[in-house]
Amino acid sequence: MEISNIFPGLNSLPLLSNAKTRSISGENPTGAKGQAAKEFPKSDSPASELGRGWKVRPWIWLRSGKTITLADIKGPGIIQHIWLTIAPKAYRDCLIRFYWDNEKTPSVEVPLGDFFCNGHGLRYNVNSLAMAANPSGGFNCYFPMPFRKRCKITIENQQAEDISGLYYQITYSLCQVPKDAAYFHAQWRRAVVDPRHPDYTIVDSIRGKGHYVGTFLAWSQFSQGWWGEGEIKFYMDGDKQFPTICGTGTEDYFCGAWNFGDETFSSIYSGYPLFKRVVGEVAKHGMYRWHIPDPIRFEKDLRVTIQALGWRHGGKFKPLDDDIASVAYWYQKEPHTAFPKMLPAKDRMPRQL
Repeated sequence: MEISNIFPGLNSLPLLSNAKTRSISGENPTGAKGQAAKEFPKSDSPASELGRGWKVRPWIWLRSGKTITLADIKGPGIIQHIWLTIAPKAYRDCLIRFYWDNEKTPSVEVPLGDFFCNGHGLRYNVNSLAMAANPSGGFNCYFPMPFRKRCKITIENQQAEDISGLYYQITYSLCQVPKDAAYFHAQWRRAVVDPRHPDYTIVDSIRGKGHYVGTFLAWSQFSQGWWGEGEIKFYMDGDKQFPTICGTGTEDYFCGAWNFGDETFSSIYSGYPLFKRVVGEVAKHGMYRWHIPDPIRFEKDLRVTIQALGWRHGGKFKPLDDDIASVAYWYQKEPHTAFPKMLPAKDRMPRQL
C-alpha cells in the first residue's frame, strides 16, 4: 500500500490510486455513487421552476433537542475534508460527535464552533493548515481521519429552538487503511481556574499509544494587564509531579512572543486570531497550535495542563481565576477512555460579564 496515495500531499498528487472518492452533503446524504442531486423541488422551492437536478436541498434543519446523523459510512476509508456553515447561535449549543468502528462512546465530542477554533460563540477568521474559518463562517477541517469498519458523525442541537441553514460537505476516500494508522480524537473542556491552584487541565484521560497534535483555547480574562505567563506542561507515560515537556509561557506555546504585542495573527501551524475587548464585557482571546511537524508522542498515557498566571505589583506572578475552554486534538489506538461528562448547554454559554 502506498501511504502517499492514501494521505495525499502536493508532491504525491501525480500518483494514481485505487481509492474511491465520495462526498456527503444535503444533496447526497449517503454519499452513494450516482445518488446526488435527486431531490424533487417543492412548489415553494427556489428551484420549483427548474425541476429535479438543480439546487434543491443544499441545507438541512437542526431540530431542537434532536441529534441528526451527518454521515454514516461503511469502511474502510478516510475522512479527508469537512466543510460546514451555520449561524453563530449554534456554535456552543450544538455538539459535533465522531464515532469510529461502532464504538459506544464518541472519539470526538466538541461544541460545533470550538471544534473549528471559533470559541466564545463568536465568528472570526482562522487561516491554518488543519482548520480554517473563512468569510463568512465557512468552517473547514483538514485532519485526515482513518476508520476501518464504520464512521458515524452526528450533531446534537441542545438549544431550545430549531436552527435552520446547516450547509455541509464531508469528503472521504474508500480505501484500505494502513495497519499502524491511529484514530482521530478531540475533547472539549471548560473551567474557571482556582487561583490557589492555577493549573487548567486541557486533557488528562488519554490512555494508550498515540500522539498529540493540537490545542485550541478560548480564554476569558477577568483581570487587567497581561494574563499569559503560564506554562503548558505535558505529563506522559507515568509522569507524576513533574512533566517531561514544559513550555515557557502561554504566548510562547502558541508561537508568539512578548504578550503577542497586542496583535492577532493566523498562520499554518499556530495563531492568535481573536482578541476582543469591549467596555462592559470580559476580554476574550482565541489561540490554536498544531503539532503537525512536531507531534507529542506517548506510549501509555498523556495529561496536558496550562497555568493561568499574570503579574502583580512588585514583579511577582499573580495566579488568575480566568474562564478557560479548550479543545485537545490527538490520534491514538482504540479503545479510548470515555470522556468526562459534557457540560450542559447553559454552562457552555459564552461569558459576557
